[in-house]
Amino acid sequence: MLCVFVRFAALLLSRLDCDCLENTGIKMPQSASIISGIQKMVLYETRARYFLVGTNQAQTKHRVLKIDRTEPKDLVIIDDKHVYSQQEVRELLGRLDLGNRTKIGQKGSSGLSRAVSAFGIVGFVRFLEGYYIVLITKRRKMADIGGHSIYKIEDTSMIYIPNDSVRVTHPDEARYVRIFQNVDLSSNFYFSYSYDLSHSLQYNLTLLQRPYELWSSPASSAEEEVQTQSKQDCFDIFEDEGLPTQVVYGLLNEPYYKYVWNGKLLERVKDIVHHDWLMYIIHGFCGQSKLLIYGRPVHITLIARRSSKFAGTRFLKRGANCEGDVANEVETEQIVHDASVMSFTAGSYSSYVQVRGSVPLYWSQDISTMMPKPPIRLDQADPYAHVAGLHFDQMLQRFGSPIIILNLVKKREKRKHEKILSEELYPAVINLNQFLPPANWIDYIAWDMARYTKSKLCNVLDRLSMIAENVVKRTGFFINCSDFFCHTLRPDDRWGDLGGHIAASGRVQTGVLRTNCVDCLDRTNTAQFMVGKCALAYQLYALGMIDKPKLQFDTDCVRLFEELYEDHGDTLSLQYGGSQLVHRVKTYRKIAPWTQHSKDIMQTLSRYYSNAFSDADRQDAINLFLQVYQPSESKPHLWELPTDFYLHQKNTMALPQDRRSYTLWWSEGILSYLPVAYDEVPCEENMKKVKVKRVNRFDESIDIYTEFFKPYELTSFDDTFCIAMTNSAREFMPKTVGVDPSPFTVRKPEETGKSVLGNKTSKEETLLQRKTAASAPPPPSEEAISSTSEDDSEDDRDDDGSVSQRSTPIKLLTESGESNRTQEEIQQQQQQSVKEPYGLNLAEFPAEEDQLIYERFAHLGESQHRVERTERINLAHIICLEPVSCFPEDSIYAALPPQVDRDSRDEFESHVMTGQGQVRVLCRDDMLMYREYVKNRYM
Repeated sequence: MLCVFVRFAALLLSRLDCDCLENTGIKMPQSASIISGIQKMVLYETRARYFLVGTNQAQTKHRVLKIDRTEPKDLVIIDDKHVYSQQEVRELLGRLDLGNRTKIGQKGSSGLSRAVSAFGIVGFVRFLEGYYIVLITKRRKMADIGGHSIYKIEDTSMIYIPNDSVRVTHPDEARYVRIFQNVDLSSNFYFSYSYDLSHSLQYNLTLLQRPYELWSSPASSAEEEVQTQSKQDCFDIFEDEGLPTQVVYGLLNEPYYKYVWNGKLLERVKDIVHHDWLMYIIHGFCGQSKLLIYGRPVHITLIARRSSKFAGTRFLKRGANCEGDVANEVETEQIVHDASVMSFTAGSYSSYVQVRGSVPLYWSQDISTMMPKPPIRLDQADPYAHVAGLHFDQMLQRFGSPIIILNLVKKREKRKHEKILSEELYPAVINLNQFLPPANWIDYIAWDMARYTKSKLCNVLDRLSMIAENVVKRTGFFINCSDFFCHTLRPDDRWGDLGGHIAASGRVQTGVLRTNCVDCLDRTNTAQFMVGKCALAYQLYALGMIDKPKLQFDTDCVRLFEELYEDHGDTLSLQYGGSQLVHRVKTYRKIAPWTQHSKDIMQTLSRYYSNAFSDADRQDAINLFLQVYQPSESKPHLWELPTDFYLHQKNTMALPQDRRSYTLWWSEGILSYLPVAYDEVPCEENMKKVKVKRVNRFDESIDIYTEFFKPYELTSFDDTFCIAMTNSAREFMPKTVGVDPSPFTVRKPEETGKSVLGNKTSKEETLLQRKTAASAPPPPSEEAISSTSEDDSEDDRDDDGSVSQRSTPIKLLTESGESNRTQEEIQQQQQQSVKEPYGLNLAEFPAEEDQLIYERFAHLGESQHRVERTERINLAHIICLEPVSCFPEDSIYAALPPQVDRDSRDEFESHVMTGQGQVRVLCRDDMLMYREYVKNRYM
């Protein structure tokens, strides 16, 4: 019965999504992103082959990949493209097991053994011997966006494919394997089976709204997905009945390879296997926090995508390469959505994107001498800003205009260090702007953040807030719903001046902010947080959550957002610089505790040690993992190369065939669509990257509801709803009663659940105090003991459910008679301690009315199955019960059934008549349904 109800709810939700889509006024066929048909896989092993059996989440469709193990150095993969049922796969594995036994009829040794279970393929890699396959063996759910799950890789397995009889050993193979495995895939690598993480939410949602005319003639690769006969049948059905066409297209987009880290590892098999086997991973950060607005869940998601082009560590990768790719380039996207609705078409989603990256010039730092700040040097003269033009051409194509540069490097120095970069970047921007139309100029903002921090008269965050307000107003942000009535009812001046592109179904961000300092770590993260905080206010206002697009510090919402951004900054800093952030938001607010200075010193030393001793090995591992360097017998080994300059600057090794113009430095077609990004324009060139598949409305490949809730199997709430949330607003809300529960209320530091000092929870501080006071003598007075136990009683109770160690002395003193206080005084003391957190006193005996209520409910719980239904119970003199059900009368004894509409009654009567042998005449819908069932079941 429950499964039937869940299926009915799924149908109702899908109908609701369709209706909402039609109400938006978008005249187009329904579309959805394709869910990967392979989410679980098992690797089986024989002496001659590996068999990788992949299945979808429901385990109804299976695919088999055959990998040859007799080739010592080549990769031979066979994908028959056939979709197996569960019974067919069992029969296939049984035949393989029987056929690979050493003797016919032998049961002792199996011919087919199970090697490993996995959740996805990272890729195939070869060094000097044969190929390896890298599989994801453990995953963890990190975020959920509209039912699309985002997973973090927890563990991987690297398996050598050729068997031992054909293996040709090489002495340096083991060293290459160790270098490759230095890239820890269990640290901040993310993937999704249905959501394209390499693109922004704006791109993914606007992709679903491309005009039907462009889909009607997909690319040649997509033609294979569409069956002409079924396509014609589908049109005939709707046209004969005179119904509006409700065609569903499953869309599979080509990823943006700049942010894909296993693209080269899958390049060898990309054109051989079915696309369900291909899974692209990103590197960076993904965190999701829950903001409760009077019980309404709002999820704030932060996704950072690290570029795989010109990737590396801090001092070894600076500036840009000859193709315009810069070091430490990270695209950060903050997504805000109402989590109470799980649908891209019916829900409200908003996002804002900003970018960080090294200064786009030819520059580096000499690390031959051991010093904290190596001198900055410009490696090549670039008078026509060629490399900067290549970089900003990429940004115009992906983000549109305006491109706003926020340069935070120092301006005034006794010795020129950072100033060298500013003096070179500003003329490059001026040179590029003179060829662009004035409306699309690159905006350059230079601000010496370090100098203003040292000044006592200037508030750094106030100045950043002004810059952020200007930036967000110019670029706008993305939201997939139009303005609400509350925006018209209570208009705001800031909302009217907001930029971006306003569409019929919402707003689109045009342009992006590009922030940089020298390292793009500490100052950059604080600046990005301030811009993100300003954008968050506009996003919440657009979603109807607040009445003004402005958020203040010391609110639960901003504390939550600050924690999320600091986790984001720490992760990116560890990946590039080797340590966590040195200067945080609290440092620039000048409220950091004195203990923070010692932590800053330790982080500085950790960063210096990492840059001096471990960055070279990490750089080799990144070059090998990204296949920037591919081992070969004819080339010197990776550890023998004096520099990796020519690995990342491949264009310098060959003469350019077509020299790029110094004046028309942008790609063809970009200017005609500005300020909208060329990548998001629904033109024929972009639609060639999209594979289109015609599917049924309830096909498993697009059914997000079934994918998320799994109504076909037993699941627990923990598995379905437990996400590794970074933080929740509950942790920041005050523990006392009688305060405003709104997350937008300014609170004092002592009122919050989390301590401002040191980012430690009260539980962590309690444990730290226990360790510190473990060897201290007992306190002189019992009052001190009592007060200490009051402060930490709630925290200690949260540890293991055990009694606090600090409350134990009170009990011992009372029992041994060493206490001079009476029992009544102790009870008064305990009542007073209870009143502070709970707001009430506990009496020794409850009131007679309370006792009566308790006994009545206990009686109902004991004898609810034995009470006669005809018995009338008058509870008016005991307790006044208020109905909470949607039914007119509802109790533990009886409930009125819900009203059934006429269509459902007719359907039920039809089934009853059929059971009695009175079959009604079948209509066309029944025939079509039966034909579809037969085709799916037997063909």
